[in-house]
Amino acid sequence: MAQLVEQRSPKPQVGSSSLSIRAKIFIIMKIVKYIKEAYDELVHKVSWPSWADLQSSAILVMVASALISVVIFGMDATFRNLMEFIYSAFV
Repeated sequence: MAQLVEQRSPKPQVGSSSLSIRAKIFIIMKIVKYIKEAYDELVHKVSWPSWADLQSSAILVMVASALISVVIFGMDATFRNLMEFIYSAFV
């Protein structure tokens, strides 16, 4: 009968390539610090628009969007009519 021999590496037990607990804690602390700083900046340093400014900006965007859509519709209708005229002349 063959004996089962436990084979060991000549090197001492080396940890895997994953980060150590200390490095993981450091990364988590950096993430928590980033979140706290982001919250502080959003609450204390950002100047938010007033409700009236927000409403006027929203109205301006809606009017500009409607105007641009009317211009694009006009260009599309003109191009469609032009193409119908050209194709009807050759058919």
